[in-house]
Parts: sequence; structure tokens; C-alpha cells
Amino acid sequence: MIRRNITPVLQRLASQYPVITLTGPRQSGKTTLAKSLFSDKPYVTLEDPDQRRFATEDPRGFLAPYQQGAIFDEIQRAPELSSYLQGMVDANAQPGRFILTGSHQFELMTQVSQSLAGRTAVLRLLPFTLAEVQILRGAKGAEPDLAQTLLTGFYPRIHDKNLDPTQTLADYFSTYVERDLRQLAAVQDLQRFERFVRLCAGRTGQLLNLTSLGNDAGVSHVTARAWIDLLQTSYIVHLLPPWFTNTGKRLIKAPKLYFYDVGLACWLLGLRTSEQVARDPLWGSLFENFVIMEAMKDRLNAGESAEMYFYRDSEGNEVDLLLPTGGKMHAIEIKAGATVNPDYFKGLKAFAAHHPASIAGGGVVFGGTQSQGRSDWPVHSWLQLKQKKGVE
Repeated sequence: MIRRNITPVLQRLASQYPVITLTGPRQSGKTTLAKSLFSDKPYVTLEDPDQRRFATEDPRGFLAPYQQGAIFDEIQRAPELSSYLQGMVDANAQPGRFILTGSHQFELMTQVSQSLAGRTAVLRLLPFTLAEVQILRGAKGAEPDLAQTLLTGFYPRIHDKNLDPTQTLADYFSTYVERDLRQLAAVQDLQRFERFVRLCAGRTGQLLNLTSLGNDAGVSHVTARAWIDLLQTSYIVHLLPPWFTNTGKRLIKAPKLYFYDVGLACWLLGLRTSEQVARDPLWGSLFENFVIMEAMKDRLNAGESAEMYFYRDSEGNEVDLLLPTGGKMHAIEIKAGATVNPDYFKGLKAFAAHHPASIAGGGVVFGGTQSQGRSDWPVHSWLQLKQKKGVE
């Protein structure tokens, strides 16, 4: 097992809070990390039907053996436990006493906020970063291929076990549909839902239009909204909001749609080889998805919020990613092309001109292998994302 980038933050917070809540997608490495860092604690998974029944029917009896603490995996499967844990930690607030993990963000966060507010630190662990993948491969590994990187994605198990990403991602999605959906909502038409998710993949990097998406999937606007919420809850898709100012300039209000794992987006699009990825019309959008998720991982692994934005004004000027820093924005333009084009800087220049008090620098991340230290807007190769803090 490699040392995850989030480890120092998790260890620091475990020395300050009696409960640590670690959430994130299925198979992002939460259980492995918790068991590795807190190997002295008993481990209990509430995916086990017997343990779940015990915890649900007799929470006090279930918790009695764990007065010194424990790791409770998939805590959202027994929501009433949070209230009983509150009483335990109020009586004994020993730091790092309980470690909770869960794969459903909104449902889990509601339970935590209601029962353990002020008693728990909440962290999100996403799949591997590019830097973590490179560490796993070893210093002598060959430089990664961009198209293959996007195709493979970043779920740890694929890299740990050197698995075929096509088969593994197919199994991942099948498990998600068959298990998680039944926990989260009553989706009656699974075949139509699967079509809906594939249509979402075809809209990677685009503004979310629920009416159009629902029409193409054959469902109502209301159902489309409910299904998007479901995909967000279970860490399949992320909606990147637009950045607003008080200047009165009209900005596009719809969020942009991305997948937490670009490999899953590729699989949903039917891409099975790196050659297909590189030739696909969504090549640029998939690259954009990859860079944006790397930026989010950087922020979350540092214990920061996932607050990020894009910029688009009524004149068509765009910046793909705005990262808050010190009350201002670090502007990032993302281009899959391997050759720098003057158009790469158009959105950055427009944002800087329209909002000079809001910008704290920026640059371009592109699909080439050689970075360029330009004076106004440095150009960073995607290979720089192999560094621990690559999106800056």
C-alpha cells in the first residue's frame, strides 16, 4: 500500500477530534486507509447483514464492546448509530476514538451534521491522484500515456492489482446499479437509468440541461433532476458551478457536468482502447474532466474545501477552472492539444481584464509533454500533475 496524500491531514485531525468521518466513492481506498492508519482498532463493516441487523435492532448492545473505539465501515447503513455515538463521545471525547467511513455523501453528511456536529472532522477521499499512481508504479516506471491514463481511470484496485480497466469498471458500474441504487432510491426502470448515465457521459464537460437530458433519456425533467441528485449522492458525477460576481455582468447559471472518475466516463462512452479515447470527439472534454478532478483531489487531500468554479460570460469568454485562493481566484485553462495555440489564452485574458481585482494568477494545463514558462500565463504539461500539488 502506498501512502495516500491525505494521510497527514487525517492523522492531524484524528489527534484533535473524537470522531473522524471519511467519505468518498466506493473503492476509493477508504477502508484500506482507515485499517492501515488505525490498525489497533477493531474493524466492523455494516455491509455485513448480521452486523447491520444487530446495529439497527440494538444499537447500545452493538456499541458496548467498542468503548475504546472502532472503525465502522459504511456507517450510513445503520443511520441510528450516529445518535448513540454522540452520547459516547460526549462522555469520553478521546481524540481519534471512532473512525467512520461511508460511500454516500449527502445521506451520510445529514446524519453526521445532525448527530455529531462539532464532534467529528469530515474528510473526503477520492480515487488515486496521478501522483499516487506514479508512486505505485515506481520511480523507474515509464512516462504515462495520456490516452491510456484517461481510459484506465484512478480507482485504486485497478492499479493495485493491475486489473483490466474495462472489466473492472463494468463490474463497478454493475455493482453500483444492483446494490447502491436499491439503498438510495427506488429506481423502477434500471435499463432507462443506465441509459441516462451513459447520456451523462456523453455530456461530460458540458453545461447541464436537464430538459434535454431528460428528453433524450425518455424521462421527465423531475426524474432527470432526481437521478442527477442520485448520481451526485453516490459520487458518480460532480456538478461544477459557475462563478458569480456582483458586477451585474450576465453569467451562464447552469453547472457543468463531470465524472468523479474519468475512466468510468470513458467506459460509459464505450471506449475500450487508448486509440479510441484519443480519436473520440469528447477527447478534450475527457482531458478537462481529468484535470478538474486532479484539482479537486489536491484540495481535498490538503483538508481544504472542494469549492471550485468555472467562468463563462455572455460574450462567450470562458475559463475552465477557478480555484479560490486568499479571497481571489487562480484561473486555469485546460486544453488537450499537444501544441500551444494563442487561443489558449483568450479566456484568461478576458477574465483578467473584466475582473482584475479577483484574479491571483493562473495558467494553462495542456496535453503536451513540455511546459513553457511564459511571462503572463505559464503553460504546464499534464505530466506536472504527477507532482503532489500539480494544479496551481
